[in-house]
Amino acid sequence: MLLTLPCKSRPEKQKPRALRRSGQVPATVYGHKGAESTPITISAKDLEIMLRRHRVVVGNTLIELDMQDGDLKEKALIQDLQMHPCKNQIYHISFFAIANQKSIELNIPLHYTGVAAGVKAGGSMNILKNEIRVACPPDKIIDKLDVDVTQLTIGKGIHVGDLQLPDGIKAVSDPSVLVVTILRK
Repeated sequence: MLLTLPCKSRPEKQKPRALRRSGQVPATVYGHKGAESTPITISAKDLEIMLRRHRVVVGNTLIELDMQDGDLKEKALIQDLQMHPCKNQIYHISFFAIANQKSIELNIPLHYTGVAAGVKAGGSMNILKNEIRVACPPDKIIDKLDVDVTQLTIGKGIHVGDLQLPDGIKAVSDPSVLVVTILRK
């Protein structure tokens, strides 16, 4: 899923508190044009709508930043999202530009599908991992990984090494780590 977010360049002298009062969120893009960081502002309303409507995951969802008053048009991942400690407002957001990267590491959520044979026989499913760490090129990022558990019987499980990953995606997590198992009740 690729989402587009309009943004503007942030003048050096502009105070973050004044930006927040005017309905903007201060943000920074890292990795754009090499090692330099680029300060930007984003409409707080646009950002909140995008985060809520599309269930954006920090470090996993591709966002295209489109600077309306500059040369930045970059695909990025949300690297960090800071919330105000008392108010339910976004305080600052950091993006990591991925266009110049050959391979990136990120966490992919696991989505368990089906009803395990062991659960039908009276067992219970024990989910040990909700996400795994993978490495992939920026154009191969997936939103989630479906894990079919229908064949699991009591006492059996699925390890990271057993997961069927799409082409170009490699698990960075230890292949012997158990992600789900069926226990006897």
